[in-house]
Amino acid sequence: MTSRNGWLLRLGALVVVFGVVTAWRSHEVGIAVRDPGGQYLVGKVLTSLGVFVVLVVMDAVARTPRPGRSVRGVAATVRDRWTWARLGRAWAALLCYHLIYFCYHNLKSWDVLNAPRDTLLSRVDDLLFLGHHPAVLLHDLLGQGVAAWILIGVYESFPTLVTVAIVAPVVFVDRVRDGAVMTAALCWAWVLGTVSYYAIPSLGPFHDRPQDFAGLPTSIVTRTQATYLAQRDHLLAAPRAHDAFAQISAFASLHVAITTVILLMAAYFRLRRTTIALAVFLVGTLLATVYLGWHFAVDDLAGLAIGWVAVLLGRLTVSPHRAELRAALTSFARPLPARAPAAPEDRAPVRG
Repeated sequence: MTSRNGWLLRLGALVVVFGVVTAWRSHEVGIAVRDPGGQYLVGKVLTSLGVFVVLVVMDAVARTPRPGRSVRGVAATVRDRWTWARLGRAWAALLCYHLIYFCYHNLKSWDVLNAPRDTLLSRVDDLLFLGHHPAVLLHDLLGQGVAAWILIGVYESFPTLVTVAIVAPVVFVDRVRDGAVMTAALCWAWVLGTVSYYAIPSLGPFHDRPQDFAGLPTSIVTRTQATYLAQRDHLLAAPRAHDAFAQISAFASLHVAITTVILLMAAYFRLRRTTIALAVFLVGTLLATVYLGWHFAVDDLAGLAIGWVAVLLGRLTVSPHRAELRAALTSFARPLPARAPAAPEDRAPVRG
């Protein structure tokens, strides 16, 4: 493995370690690793493949000079830019991400076997808000009509944002290695999020204090919450059933953590308007998670911290050299220090 590919070896090592932890936990609880309906591995990989193809074409169109912007010209740009070496690096990074995500969901499922500690989190919220419940404060301030639907829209748009954000950096950035900083940061966010789930198992305010959310309209959110509780009950009743798989955990909010990673990486790549838009989206996500009962306010604070640490660790995973370590510790939103020009197989010239 050359030094140029060392970042990929380090990212792969994270996958191996997390995979070993997943296998150990699977053995401990006596439940096999699962991908129900292919929705956490196979389906996600295929979706990323589709997004990858679309973004590669968009990137090639933008890189092809206007006089030669024909189907043949764009195809030539794709061939020149996407050498086998670059393609291999990009998809090795993406597969690392999807394996981490797959392990995360299995570990999250088995977390419901631990006793929830929602009462503790509720007490922390009470302390933070001087005896008031933040969701109730938001309902009183914003109402439970139009605001509810807006925040439902914000919350439910998260999967689409992540689907694009996974692939875009390794496609649009000149060197796959630089784009993979975001891939590594996202991997770390899922790993750290899993640690937080096991540190303080919880189900969320909608379960702990259902009366606070009784006035919200019936929606995809309320139906999903009911589904998650039913999944938990089924897994607890028959943990070895082939369809026993749960997806409910509150601490920390990984909606907030992942959105924070994407926001900080947009700043890292100096995408000013995108950064502003994502900052607005992050505020909406913070409000939505509490307003809709998915998370306690302290879950969101933990999510912000996880997002920041994940970006730092992502940078260190890809570029752990002393100068870059110093830069990462002092500024998580500053581009990586200048390096030698990329190798030809990683950054091919673009035809006119």
